[in-house]
Amino acid sequence: MIPILDLKRQYKQIGKEIEKEVVEVLRSGSYILGKHNKALEEELAEYVGVKHAVALNSGTDALHLALRALDIGAGDEVITTAFTFVATTEAIGIVGAKPVFVDIDRDTFNIDAEKIENAITPKTKAIIPVHLYGQPCDMKTIMDIAKRHDLFVIEDCCQAIGAKIGDKQVGSFGDAGCFSFFPTKNLGAMGDGGLLTTNSKLINDRVIALRNHGGAVRYYHDEIGVNSRLDEVQAAILRVKFKHINEWNKKRRENAYRYNELFANHLEIQTPKEMDKTYCVYHQYTVKIPNRDEVHKMLQEEGVGAMLYYPVPLHLQKVHEYLGVGEGSLPYTEENTKLVISLPMFPELTKEEQKTIVDTLIKCVEKSRLSRVG
Repeated sequence: MIPILDLKRQYKQIGKEIEKEVVEVLRSGSYILGKHNKALEEELAEYVGVKHAVALNSGTDALHLALRALDIGAGDEVITTAFTFVATTEAIGIVGAKPVFVDIDRDTFNIDAEKIENAITPKTKAIIPVHLYGQPCDMKTIMDIAKRHDLFVIEDCCQAIGAKIGDKQVGSFGDAGCFSFFPTKNLGAMGDGGLLTTNSKLINDRVIALRNHGGAVRYYHDEIGVNSRLDEVQAAILRVKFKHINEWNKKRRENAYRYNELFANHLEIQTPKEMDKTYCVYHQYTVKIPNRDEVHKMLQEEGVGAMLYYPVPLHLQKVHEYLGVGEGSLPYTEENTKLVISLPMFPELTKEEQKTIVDTLIKCVEKSRLSRVG
């Protein structure tokens, strides 16, 4: 079996260092908002290229608290994509706002920036572009639109730490950037974790208070907040892993290019498109294939751990029925959710494993095609 991700291989490389740091935290008696938490915030703020970073307990909370910090709530609309994990719209719903969906670019899977302006109404307060699979969105166009219409921009970078447009990191373009440290992410904790980045002191200070029960001073509470503090053990683990993020992202890109070469002569398999002047970090390596569901089943039977991210777009999910956005309203989103399949992608993936994956996928696609012709 070749898994979609194998964190055991990563642990073999850095396990001793992680264990050392974790034991030191356990012995310290300081488990919440300690020295590792503060250091992680400083290191990641510098890495992303922003003035402030706030460590949180999930990427979902980063999105939620970004919206709270910008006073977005009931009656407001937030433009985003339906081709993403539900956490993006979950955060919008938690604050009482309404998601407004815009179709994606057919090739990049990201929100089509050229279509955003048509979705703006007097109720629109923000745009949440999602850098899906590690590929940056068209942030120049998005920021230009936001400036013209006086809208906030919250970047969903939960799959894209280290991704860049030119020399500028995602998470540094908008009013806030939101990152996830879920264990499967390029920079993953050994549990849940998240981060909010911003250049605004007002947003930074508000989120710091919101994450700690709505109070900047202990036992003095200015508003209803949440408990969203990243614990010190996870902060220590993330600091160890952070030392390797550039190397790991580089290896992911090398694996992606190797996949591209191996698929070069197989036109039935459409490989990912990387936009000009962008640095995609390939959280997932996602291709488009015919007869996707049938081929997916075959791959599983052959021992290839391919995954479907995401089989049902958010506008067609039960949770968003109330929006009344019916089938056919987002044609490229709906088309892609029937075609995409993500192949094993992690830094430790071997050349031999990639060759096996490619050969197996080609065989399964061909077998599926012949069965339908026959």
